[in-house]
Amino acid sequence: MLYKKEGMPEEDELVLCTVTSVKHHSVFATLDEYDRRSGMIHISEVSPGRIRNIRDYVQEGKKVICKVLRIDEKKGHIDLSLRRVNEGQRRKKSSEIKQEQKAEKIIEGVAKKLGKNLSEVYEKISSKVFEKYEYIHQCFNDVVDKELDLKKLGIEDKIADELTEIVKEKIKPSEVQIKGILSLKSDASNGLDIIKKTLKRAVKLGKGHTNINYAGAGKYNVIVTAPDYKTAEKILENNTESAIKYIEKHDGEGEFERKE
Repeated sequence: MLYKKEGMPEEDELVLCTVTSVKHHSVFATLDEYDRRSGMIHISEVSPGRIRNIRDYVQEGKKVICKVLRIDEKKGHIDLSLRRVNEGQRRKKSSEIKQEQKAEKIIEGVAKKLGKNLSEVYEKISSKVFEKYEYIHQCFNDVVDKELDLKKLGIEDKIADELTEIVKEKIKPSEVQIKGILSLKSDASNGLDIIKKTLKRAVKLGKGHTNINYAGAGKYNVIVTAPDYKTAEKILENNTESAIKYIEKHDGEGEFERKE
């Protein structure tokens, strides 16, 4: 990765590391985002419970997501933890890294197209982007989602034009997905028909996409995909309320439960 941060990480920060050495009671690793910084993972911070063989969990060269526990700036020591990173945090950090790597690939393509040195082009872009964004991929997402003009960040015209074209070609507009369970019941003679019409009302409103599938026992998974969480929540609320009002109007029962 070309992406580097200056100085020392902060306590509780999640960092991408490369394992460099595995000892009997500790693991040493470099912090990929902090140039020339290294840290240590004590065996008690590798995994919960008793560890018989530390190499069952880590090997030299393995990429791992760690949490920064303590920093001694005078000595330059950084204590790390593997076990204190939950699955959600690991997925989020891994996603950020993958998106940043993709952004760097896009910059590499621009450099080749312009016949320029990659490091030179990366520096010209990143020096401007990092004044406003933590990551380059965040800036590129704004180019796609918000029509950000890279020239307004101070990126030279030729690079900005080529970059904008490739970014819009390679990066899809961002989307979020939320879901819940819609429970429906009708004892009417035409109950099945009523439920089908109810479900149609659960997918008809809003600018996003709503998908419904049967979960069993009168329950339906409702999944909304939209450009952002605010829009998605509004669609989900409006659609499920419309569905419940319809089935109750036809002497049935409806209930919705939001799922995380």
